[in-house]
Amino acid sequence: MTATTPKPTSVIPNFCEGIQYFGEPLPDFDKYGKESALSGNAVNPSDDAAVYQTLVYADALRYLTLQVTGSKASGHPGGFASQAEAYAALVMLGHKNIVTEVGHHAPGFYSAMFLDRSLEDMGISTVQQLRDRFREKHGLLGHLSGYIPGILAPAGPLGQGQHFAMSAALLHRDKLFPFTVGDGGLGEPYIMSSMGHFHTAYPDVTNFLPVLVWNGFSQEHHSMVSTKSNAEMIAYWQGNGFEEVILVDAKDFDDKNQPGDYVDSTAFSFSKRIEFTKAILENVDKAAKSALGGKLTVFIIKQLKGAGVHARGAKSHNLYPKDTLDAPHIANALKERALPAEVWQLVRTNLEKAGGGPASKTAVTEFELPLADIGALPLEEYEVGGEAKVSTTAMGRLVGVVGQKDKNFLVTNADGNEASGIANINQALKINHPVKDDLYNQAPGGQVYEPLSEDACAGLAVGLALMGARTLWCSYESFAINGLPIFQTVTQAMAELRRQTPSTITLYTAGALEQGRNGWTHQRPEIEAYFASMMRNGNVFPVFPPDANSIQVCYDWALTTKNKGIVITASKSPLAIRTTFAQTREGLENGAVVLQETAGSKTVVFAVIGDMTLIPVYEAAKALQEQGIGSRIVSVINPRRLYRSSDVAWDTCSEPDGGFIDDAKFHEMFGGDALIGVTGGASAMLEPIMLRSNCARDTFAWKRGETTASAGELMAFNGLTADALVKRGMELVG
Repeated sequence: MTATTPKPTSVIPNFCEGIQYFGEPLPDFDKYGKESALSGNAVNPSDDAAVYQTLVYADALRYLTLQVTGSKASGHPGGFASQAEAYAALVMLGHKNIVTEVGHHAPGFYSAMFLDRSLEDMGISTVQQLRDRFREKHGLLGHLSGYIPGILAPAGPLGQGQHFAMSAALLHRDKLFPFTVGDGGLGEPYIMSSMGHFHTAYPDVTNFLPVLVWNGFSQEHHSMVSTKSNAEMIAYWQGNGFEEVILVDAKDFDDKNQPGDYVDSTAFSFSKRIEFTKAILENVDKAAKSALGGKLTVFIIKQLKGAGVHARGAKSHNLYPKDTLDAPHIANALKERALPAEVWQLVRTNLEKAGGGPASKTAVTEFELPLADIGALPLEEYEVGGEAKVSTTAMGRLVGVVGQKDKNFLVTNADGNEASGIANINQALKINHPVKDDLYNQAPGGQVYEPLSEDACAGLAVGLALMGARTLWCSYESFAINGLPIFQTVTQAMAELRRQTPSTITLYTAGALEQGRNGWTHQRPEIEAYFASMMRNGNVFPVFPPDANSIQVCYDWALTTKNKGIVITASKSPLAIRTTFAQTREGLENGAVVLQETAGSKTVVFAVIGDMTLIPVYEAAKALQEQGIGSRIVSVINPRRLYRSSDVAWDTCSEPDGGFIDDAKFHEMFGGDALIGVTGGASAMLEPIMLRSNCARDTFAWKRGETTASAGELMAFNGLTADALVKRGMELVG
């Protein structure tokens, strides 16, 4: 292109209030920038005006990202800056359902949402307001959340973004879901393995597009993939099943002789910047069409981290207190990227139209996904005191019904449903597998997803729930730990969402007590402590059905809830039926239900979490009765209800649930001469009860694992025996 000298404009759009620096007129603006290059919702990637306008959009993103982070001397500009051309190309091509695996890209995403007017939905109409509300309460969080208009999914811990993109792709086959992944994130083992399993299970669902931001650095040093050659990187993705690997390397366009394998395109001459942007735009278009056309595709942009901002390499990653807008290195970087007012107006005009409008009005997550009508579940109430039943199997029958009525419904399990007493789920819904085999209940298109990774298992289940579908994540309690980070990410996002979505429901089976012969490697009851702490979040409800009747009611209730995390923990062993449906409904509302009460000179109250743990408690109650001491056995089904209202951040949740029992009801259930909390898991789950009780009290809980021949022997190893309970009860009542 030939440089010209266009006339500057003095008209500054209102939304630009707060921009500190405006630039000199750009070359060729009169030729390529006077009219929007969009035709309908997208540009033609071969159009010179489209290339030009994609480049200025990328620079607008860089400028805003740095100014916004500089306004608080905090935040992360470098990573997003190194791929600004790729993000700009996606949007200019009409693709706005963009996810990220990199929480540190947040200020770039906020800048994009500001430019297309999405943030006006939260009262941010000017750059000054954008600056003011960055990293502030009720504003633009330091990392992406479910609260921000136009943002599809949260982003924080690395290795999660692909789950959201794949979930959305599965539910919306006609749309593209790109997600950015950085050098650091590529070091997470989950990313490639989860995409590999997904592609094997769903070979026709390729409309998600990883965009690798290959910039040579992670957070504080060179990335571990920085030494790979282009050929090695391409081979890596091909070796992981990607049929189309498209790489654009800024080094190929460098006319400034920058050292090293990673270079900054913003240092090129203007004509070379145009060439680089043209390559990005055309190849992003090629990648998008490939992904939408049935090929597993990745697009790789190779450009130095921090391109176009205040520093390069890992030094560009994070701003510190010294990095204020007044600091010379920040001010100079902003001046370098500053744009004339007419360019800002052009960018705004383009982004208002690209993709059909602001992301806050077009992204799939801005709408509630229609849910299939599953009707009333066929609950089967067993006789109290009758034949022992397996709780998980009773729930599994209902899960099969849900899946047969709702074809979007998906069950995930990393360690096998049969081992958890829920083979009936596989029989009803089939394991999704390319090899059809009736013996193993597997077939292409099944609704049971079984990757051998808890992260992949939990990730797809909670991702689909966030996107609006019903799911169930099943796991051995022993192994669930690697799936908990994304469960936590999603439940926190659900607490902030501006729309309703089905709660994410999990079933944890075969707890530590049933894993005696396997030893401590299979005994991880401390997972319950994780959920105990999350109860205070306000929308997380661990529930503990004591039998096969109770679990059916718990699952039925969970399906009616919105924007919550419901964690059902139950055994796979046949156990006594102790409750009616009505009692569990009472327990879900009041937190607990009284199972048995015996009279005596004193009363020892047993607050029991779990099902197998009731066995020694009933034995203890009988022994106490023989000594003239009364007891009350209370099954704690929904401990979140037992907190005081002020203990929990329930009123900050988007779908608030303020159900807590009052002091009178608490005393009616737990008042006595002594209280003993009993759990086969972490004692932290008993906190709501111990906080409110005023009588002499103690807890019996898991201490550590060991190899044993039976659940009873393992409980004994941890002091959970009838004799120990009786002894302590007698001591407490004097």
